[in-house]
Amino acid sequence: MAITISDTEPRVQYTATSGQTTFAVNFEFFTTADIKVYNGTTLLTYNASPSSASQYSVTGAGVSGGGSITLGGGATLNDKITIFRDLAVARSTDFPTSGAFQIDSLNTELDKIIAMIQQVERDLKFSPRAASTTASTYNLTFPELVANKFLTVNSSGTALEFTQDVTNVNTVAGIASNIVTVSGIAANVTTVAGVHANVTTVANNINSVNTVAADITKVIAVANDLAEAVSEVETVADDLNETTSEIEVVAGAITNVDNVGNSIANVNSVAGKLSEITALSASAVITDMDLLGTSANVTAMGHIGTSANVTAMGLLGTSANVTAMGHLGTSANVTNMANLGTSTNVTNMATLAGISGLGSLAAAHAAVSNVSSNLSAVQNFADVYRISSSAPTSSLNVGDLYFDTTANELKVYKSSGWAAAGSTVNGTSQRYTYNITGTPTTVSGADANGNTLAYDAGYADVYLNGIRLSGADITITSGTSVVFASALAAGDVVDVVAYGTFNVASVNATNIDAGTLNIARIADGSLTNAKLAGSIANNKLANSAITINGSSVNLGGSVTIATETRPTVSSVSPSTITNDATNVTITGTNFVSIPQVEALNPSTGIWYQANSITFTNATTIVANFTLTVDASYKIMVTNPDTGNSGISGSAILTVSDAPTWSTAAGSLGTFAGNFSGTLATLAGSSDSTVSYTETTSNLTGAGVTLNSSTGALTTSDFGASSTTPTQYNFTVRLQDAEGQYVDRSFSMTSSFGATGGGQFN
Repeated sequence: MAITISDTEPRVQYTATSGQTTFAVNFEFFTTADIKVYNGTTLLTYNASPSSASQYSVTGAGVSGGGSITLGGGATLNDKITIFRDLAVARSTDFPTSGAFQIDSLNTELDKIIAMIQQVERDLKFSPRAASTTASTYNLTFPELVANKFLTVNSSGTALEFTQDVTNVNTVAGIASNIVTVSGIAANVTTVAGVHANVTTVANNINSVNTVAADITKVIAVANDLAEAVSEVETVADDLNETTSEIEVVAGAITNVDNVGNSIANVNSVAGKLSEITALSASAVITDMDLLGTSANVTAMGHIGTSANVTAMGLLGTSANVTAMGHLGTSANVTNMANLGTSTNVTNMATLAGISGLGSLAAAHAAVSNVSSNLSAVQNFADVYRISSSAPTSSLNVGDLYFDTTANELKVYKSSGWAAAGSTVNGTSQRYTYNITGTPTTVSGADANGNTLAYDAGYADVYLNGIRLSGADITITSGTSVVFASALAAGDVVDVVAYGTFNVASVNATNIDAGTLNIARIADGSLTNAKLAGSIANNKLANSAITINGSSVNLGGSVTIATETRPTVSSVSPSTITNDATNVTITGTNFVSIPQVEALNPSTGIWYQANSITFTNATTIVANFTLTVDASYKIMVTNPDTGNSGISGSAILTVSDAPTWSTAAGSLGTFAGNFSGTLATLAGSSDSTVSYTETTSNLTGAGVTLNSSTGALTTSDFGASSTTPTQYNFTVRLQDAEGQYVDRSFSMTSSFGATGGGQFN
């Protein structure tokens, strides 16, 4: 296996995009086992048919220029995918001392030696080393390892050593916040250091300092007093120095002083009433107080003198109130107020007082009496007529009425259920249009124009894509919905024409003096034979003929009416095309030259016209389409003479991307004869599942099997029975689920060592 080893580092790393599966390997390798693939730090697993993102397959083994790896599942965005060659450093070939010289084996061995050297070069790039431009030389040999020490350069700068203790560094790291704090107050620390002797003195007398600190408020007060011009502290001190001290005299009578002090508020109050005390001391005032001071009077004044009574007497004492109390105080009024004041009457009057409409009710007393007299009739009307947004379901009798506020119409209850009292349709007809999405079997409610479907049961025509449906296709009995026997398809258009119904009023036949009577209104035996003799000629009739399709036909005559001819679409060929302009042959019936052809995407409801149309005959036309959206389409043909259209019953044309090859055509490489394993893996893709098949029959002769799902080319004996170098040419078809395919030719060559050359002696 001779390959060219390029000057490429045998390692490549990718930052994956979301869902990415394929990654190029831009360096050479000999077997799939020579490749290691990591996602981050996780080693992935080789599998010829990978099933997840943790597995990968390989192409390009033994091929110049490298190959690729493919994950079994999409990578996650920003995954780090690392691929490198990990060739075992060993000699795999031993040349014989004599005999034929195996040139191919020698080439392979030399290739592997170069590959091993590249791996060493790669590993050196990831190892610490001195720069080529370093000014001095020194020994980078590591010393013996020492626990909990950092690797540093020695003080001479000539070697490495383990001296710095990890514990000290960890301790400093643990108080990093304190170090930052002290750094921020460095100036304060310097100041304190300058007065450290004073700090020591204060520390030695700390108990005294604490005692003063506890009474610091008092100390400050004394200091402030001493600073005044006239100091109370100094005054007290001077008094205490006298022979007879006023402070000492007061202290001797301190009990009396305390009593006065405790009643100081009363003393102050009495002092404030000095003028009143003088007035009360008059002789006359003293006499009056003697009179009022009896026990009975004191008690009475206590009752009257409460705050509430004083206020009440102030209110009652007005002239008007005194007069009013005189009126209320008569015997009759006292009795009446006693009657009104009972608990029951008070409650009833409170209830009546809360009724705001009592005056209106009193004014309408006659109407209230009338309703009371006819209560059974009122109740009967309430039972018969109701107003509701949906049909009542209880207390139902034939003839009951209810106004449907949802449909805005009056309905009557019949033996069959609720029905419109009149026609649901206002006028003779009402039209509704529904553009179908999904696959419903019922249409109801608001149509495309916002009109809510309503019709008289049985009186409606229903059209599907312009074709009127028969009674077997639909059910129109509810009055609010149409039920289809078969599910509709997305893109269908349903039109409903609802007809109004009405009855001619009953007329007494004796009042009819002109026109024609219905036969039911003519009494048996009332017409004589003479009046019925013979036949009535057409010319005696006001309308003796009718017009059908533009031709006049006499009554009693006949005419042949041509049936309507519509085109039909049954199939297309090809049934699958790409987004490029493509001719599609349409097969059907009743085509007229030259029709309009359109393709409908049912999932979006969008119509696409054909680029061009070629009319072949009434059953075949060719339309050229450029459809840019991958989907399945219905085909509709519209004839130019009548405008009649026909559309395929289902989506019969599929637009899909054709498959594409990833593996380049040509040689897949040279492999040792009788090799066993995976030779190569072909790769291609499409918008659906792809498969691989050989269109030739050469792989079997080479002893090679093609996996139809994965594209893997495997062998247990490459070259089979052949013992000479052979090139095997073969063609593989890449085909997707829609039947689209593309063929590509490849070759593989077997080798069996040198056929000429020399020998070693």
